[in-house]
Amino acid sequence: MVADQRSPRDGRVIETIGRYNAQVEPSEIVLDQERLQHWLAQGAQPTNTVKKLMRAKGLSPAGTAGGSS
Repeated sequence: MVADQRSPRDGRVIETIGRYNAQVEPSEIVLDQERLQHWLAQGAQPTNTVKKLMRAKGLSPAGTAGGSS
């Protein structure tokens, strides 16, 4: 999800760009890479959890394809 950091934790969501389901084997990680790139280019900062999910999908925290940096 993309959310304003100034909003409450369960506050308004700007856009949903993926999902994570740990209750299936293997865990399901779905990220809209195009929208992820868009928001990162706009200055969005991924949380540590999102950074881990990006690495699991083979994306660097900067949002580019490749390994972790």
